[in-house]
Amino acid sequence: MSGFGFTPNEGFFGSEFSSFQSAPGTPMLQTEILRESARKYLSTHNDLPVGKSDALKIQEAVDIAGNWIQERTTFPMSAVNADITWTRKEWLEFCIPGWQKLVEPLAEGMAGALAKVMTDMTGAGADENGNIGLPEGLEGMPGVPAGMTFNVNAFLPMMRGFMGQLIANQLGQSIGALAVGVTGSHDVAVPLFEKSGIHLIPINITAWAEGLDIPEQEVAIYLALREIAAERLFSHTPWLPNYLQDLITAYGKGITVDVQAIQDQAQSAMDSGELDISNPQSITLAINQGMFQPEQSPAQSAALERLEMALALIEGWIDHITAISAQDRLPSFPQLSETHRRKRISASPTQQLFATLLGLEVSPRKMRECTNFWNEIYSLGGGVNGGAEIRDHRWEDATLLPTSADLADPAAFLASTTVPDDLSGLI
Repeated sequence: MSGFGFTPNEGFFGSEFSSFQSAPGTPMLQTEILRESARKYLSTHNDLPVGKSDALKIQEAVDIAGNWIQERTTFPMSAVNADITWTRKEWLEFCIPGWQKLVEPLAEGMAGALAKVMTDMTGAGADENGNIGLPEGLEGMPGVPAGMTFNVNAFLPMMRGFMGQLIANQLGQSIGALAVGVTGSHDVAVPLFEKSGIHLIPINITAWAEGLDIPEQEVAIYLALREIAAERLFSHTPWLPNYLQDLITAYGKGITVDVQAIQDQAQSAMDSGELDISNPQSITLAINQGMFQPEQSPAQSAALERLEMALALIEGWIDHITAISAQDRLPSFPQLSETHRRKRISASPTQQLFATLLGLEVSPRKMRECTNFWNEIYSLGGGVNGGAEIRDHRWEDATLLPTSADLADPAAFLASTTVPDDLSGLI
C-alpha cells in the first residue's frame, strides 16, 4: 500500500480530499469560494435595482443626517461618494475582501493546530519521504485499509485546503445572510472597506421599517445617521482594522486540538453512524456541529475579551452619536432606537457570525455600558463645546480606549488618562 497523497484514490481520505490541495503561500480563504457561497445564499432572496425615487429619498436622508452629525463630532466629513445607494449584491461584492482579510488568521490558526497534531503524532517515526504507519487509534476504523501508510508532507496541504474551504463556505453563507439584512455598508459595525464611503441599501431599509408605523423618511434619516457615524469613525481610525485582525490572530495562534477528546468523540460518532471519516461531507457536518471545537486557552480568552470590548465600544459610539444627533429632532427616535436594539439582540447576523467562528457573543449589556460610557465622557467634557473633542481623541490609538473595568467610572478614567493643561503642580 502506497503512502497517503501518492495514491489518493485508495481508501482513507481518498480522492475526495485530493481536490483540497492548497498551494504554499496562497491564502487559506479564497475570495472566489467566499463569493460563490455568499452569492448562492443571496440568490434565494429578492434583490431589486435602486429606483430613482428611492435614490432621491436616500440622498435627502443622507444630507439631513450629515448636517446633524457635523455638529456632534470632531471627525470631519469625508469626500462625498456618488454611489450612496447599493443593492444587496453590491454590498456583498464589495465587502468580500474585507471579510477574507479579517478572518484569514483564524483559518490559519486552525490549520496550524492540525499541523502540530500530525507532527506530534507522526514526526519521530516518519521515514525520509514522510511516510509512516497510521497514528494509533485509526487502525481498524471503518474505511481505513489494513497496513495503509500515511504521508504527512502530502496530507498537511490537503488539510489546510480542506479547512480553508470549510471556513470559506461557512463565512460566505454568513455574508449572504448579512446582505439580506444590513441597511448600510457599515451596519455590521466592523471596518471592512479600504475605500471610505457612505452607502445605504433601500430594499433592506424598507424591510427594516415594516410594521413600525413610522414615516418612511424618519426611518431613512435614523439609519443614515448610523451609517454616517460609523463611516466617520472608521475613516479616521486607520489603525482599527489591523487592531481587530491582530486580536483574531492572537486567538487563532492559541488554537490547540485535544487529540484524545477528538478520538473519543469520533469513535463514538462512528459507532452511532453519525461520522464516516472517508466522507468529507460527514466530517464537515461534524465540525459545524462543534465535534472538533477546541478548548479556549487563557490567552485566547484574553484576546476575545479585548475583541468584545472593541466591538462594543464601536457599537456604543455609533449609538451615542446617533442619539445626541437625533433625539431632539426625530419625533420617532425612541421607537427607532428601541427597534434597533431589539433587532440587534434577536437577529443580528454579525453576532451570529462571531459566535460561530470564535465563540464570541458581544453582550447587549456590554454595548449599553459602552454607550453610557461615551455619553458620560461627552458630558464630562462639556458636551458640544469640549466633550466631543475629548471623546473623539480616545480613538487616536488603541491604548487610549477604556478597558471593561473603566466603564464603571468614566470620571476616574478621564482623570487618570488626561494630561492637565497646567503642569506646574507636577514640578
